Amino acid sequence: MPAPLSSVAYDKVARLYDLRYTAGPHGVVEILQTCAGRVRAARILEVGCGTGHWLGLLQGSAELYGLDPSSGMLAQARAKSETFHLCRGEAAHLPFAPASFDFIYCVHAIQHFNRPDNFIKQAFGLLRPGGVLAIIGMNPHLGQDSWYVYDYFPGTRQTDLRRYPSAKALLDLMLESGFVGCEHLCGARLQQDFAGEEVFHDPILQKDGASQLSLLSDDEFAAGMARIRAALDRAAAGAREIIFPAHISLPAVIGLKPEKTLTAGCGKN
Repeated sequence: MPAPLSSVAYDKVARLYDLRYTAGPHGVVEILQTCAGRVRAARILEVGCGTGHWLGLLQGSAELYGLDPSSGMLAQARAKSETFHLCRGEAAHLPFAPASFDFIYCVHAIQHFNRPDNFIKQAFGLLRPGGVLAIIGMNPHLGQDSWYVYDYFPGTRQTDLRRYPSAKALLDLMLESGFVGCEHLCGARLQQDFAGEEVFHDPILQKDGASQLSLLSDDEFAAGMARIRAALDRAAAGAREIIFPAHISLPAVIGLKPEKTLTAGCGKN
C-alpha cells in the first residue's frame, strides 16, 4: 500500500489548495452543519483540517479546533481566522483531553491515516457522551465515480481502492469502537465537466494537485498528461468536443457515542 503523503508534500501546495473547492463539492457543509446541530456542538474538532476550509464554513457559536501534520496548511488556516484553535500533529496521536468534543470529523483525509481503526477509537474517547463522529470522503469501492484522472492515469483507481477504506469497513470499525446509530449517507458530490482545453485549468491536474497524482512517478505523470494531449488532438482532428468528467461522490459515515454504555450495536443503513 502506498505510504500516506508526507506533510512536506502538502506544504508545497498549501497556498493553492483551496482552489479545488471552487466548484464544490456540494453537500459536505450541509452534512457537517446537520451533525453539529444534532448535538448542539459547543466544541468541534477537524482531524486533517488542511487550510481550514471546512472549519471556516462552520464558524458561529462553537469553538473550532483543527489538527494537521502540515505547517504550510496550518499557516493558511490561521490566515482565515484567528479564532481557530490549531495544532500540528498526526491522526495517530490526537493530543486532546478525553470527552472534550461534541463533534469530530474529517473530510477527504481518512486515506492519509496510517491506522483508521486507531483514529476511530481515539475519536470515541475524545467525544463527550452523545457526541458524533463523521468521516467524509471518496469511496471508489462503489464504482459510481466517473473521473478523468482514473481514465488517463493508469493505476490511480487501483491505488485508491487500496488507500480508501470502504463505507462498510468504516461502519464495522465504528461498531467495534462502541459507536451506535451508525449510518452511511450519500449526500455529497462533486459534479463538474471540463470541455476540451478547459481541463488544463483544473487545479487538481498538476503533479501535487491531488494525492492520486502525487503518488505517481514523474514519468507516470508525464505519460498521463501526454494521453490527455493526444485525446485532445484526436478530438480536434475529428472536429468534435471531448469532455473530461469529474463526477465524484463523497459519502459520509456517521456514528454516535452513546449517552450511556449500551450492549446493542449500531444499525447499518
